[in-house]
Amino acid sequence: MGLVPPCFITEIVERDLREGKYAKLRTRFPPEPNGYLHIGHARSIVLNFGLAQDYGGECYLRMDDTNPETEKEEYARAIEEDVRWLGFVPDGVFYASDYFDRMYACALLLIEEGKAYVDDLPEEEMSALRAEGKPSPYRERSVEENLDLFQRMARGEFPTGSRVLRAKIDPAHPNFKLRDPVLYRIVHASHYHAGNRWVVYPMYDYAHPLEDFIEGISHSLCTLEFENNRAIYDWVIENVRGKCGFPEAPRPHQYEFARLDLTHTVLSKRKLIQLVEGGLVSGWDDPRLPTLRALRRRGVRPQAIVEFVRKTGISRNEARIPMDLLEEVIRDDLNPIAPRVLGVVDPLKVRLTNYEGEEWIEAPYWPRDIPKAGSRPLPFSGEIYIERTDFSLNPPKGWKRFAPGQRVRLRHAYVIELEDVVEEGGEVKLLKARVVPGTLGANPEDGMKPKGVIHWVSARHALPVEFRLYGRLFLTEDPEEGGEFLKNLNPEALVVKRGFLEPSVAQDPEDTRYQLERLGYFWRDPVDSRPSALVMNRIVPLKEGYRA
Repeated sequence: MGLVPPCFITEIVERDLREGKYAKLRTRFPPEPNGYLHIGHARSIVLNFGLAQDYGGECYLRMDDTNPETEKEEYARAIEEDVRWLGFVPDGVFYASDYFDRMYACALLLIEEGKAYVDDLPEEEMSALRAEGKPSPYRERSVEENLDLFQRMARGEFPTGSRVLRAKIDPAHPNFKLRDPVLYRIVHASHYHAGNRWVVYPMYDYAHPLEDFIEGISHSLCTLEFENNRAIYDWVIENVRGKCGFPEAPRPHQYEFARLDLTHTVLSKRKLIQLVEGGLVSGWDDPRLPTLRALRRRGVRPQAIVEFVRKTGISRNEARIPMDLLEEVIRDDLNPIAPRVLGVVDPLKVRLTNYEGEEWIEAPYWPRDIPKAGSRPLPFSGEIYIERTDFSLNPPKGWKRFAPGQRVRLRHAYVIELEDVVEEGGEVKLLKARVVPGTLGANPEDGMKPKGVIHWVSARHALPVEFRLYGRLFLTEDPEEGGEFLKNLNPEALVVKRGFLEPSVAQDPEDTRYQLERLGYFWRDPVDSRPSALVMNRIVPLKEGYRA
């Protein structure tokens, strides 16, 4: 099976190539550089680059930069970086703004053929007439007047928003998109890539088909929200074919697929901006966000994101995908590559009254079901830390961890039993326990019959760590539930704890992902972590119920 799972789009591609409609498959990923990519964009990236890979074609990365007021070089660079991080190498990196001369020439041609006109109506009046299916009073201007006005628009003689160029199709067309759509507007603003040369900028519906035609795209793949726009796409293509340097054939065709949507988060650029600019997250790479750079900082590997897209498939059916599935794919990706180590997120000290000195235990990195070799020396001493939630003074029925009268095994080490509890102000501050002699490395069936196995670290050797426990950004599957989405923010989407790690991790490469036994998958935060002040991000928790 290829990178793109079989779907209606692969059927179209195979048919077109089989029938010789195109000599070569050519696709494009065309983001607007007005923000950072999120996991929803990953579906389009994998689809477009994957098809090119699977069918021996080409895929371009194109900055669809036709709006100078919202686009930035920063975003363009970040987009290319994210695409390459996902593992895809563009066959070319292009900018829509590099085609402005040719787009302008095509607009002049449409005017000369009586297929476009300059409209002076204010936006509100134009919208009202379109809604009623009525023509603009400026619709019947002469070709000469339209040419003169449009050229003066391009020279900057009129203020921003004062005039537009519209296609002359049908003011009462049943498809609202074809009711004389706007092709160009005036914007007096510097463009991050094109500079100050232009003051007229093409609209998406006009620019996009021309970009595809210029680049020789065969299959222009868009999300379903652009389904009605296909009529404009085809109108533009049909009216420039064989003209302005374009061939009669082959021509690009647009096809639509359902976008990727996730529970417990938002993928709307407008809502993400609210979160960032409102200070509700620390920035575009805050690991609580669904942006690709946030997932990258959290520790998610690109392989997991690509596999998630493959697992969810390509179709025309809109559906919100459960966050559980993404987490499952991330765990499946990390499980075979993440060595098992010991750490304590919420520490409770245990003093072993019958143990003096220290020893080093050779502990394997991998469980028996993963056929990998490797171990590390694990220090053991008379004071250790265990997880606070692994102890209960009054355990519920079925409790399988530490408690009065209830032995537990320390992972890779001894069985211990409780002797005393030290409390202050009603809070447990210290446990006193004893090591059961002869139980180091013994089997659970050695007659000791401990209730469970818990993790620990040696207090004498432990590395202090700031643990950042990331969870779901919103409390509800649909953040819009109940109205204002910000009201559904999860106050525990980030919980910071001060804990400890076993010392072996200090020597590991910084990008090592670990499974902290019974806690989840973690790695060093690439921004804030330092050798002298470790910060560990939880990438994803273990499956519910696995910890016990």
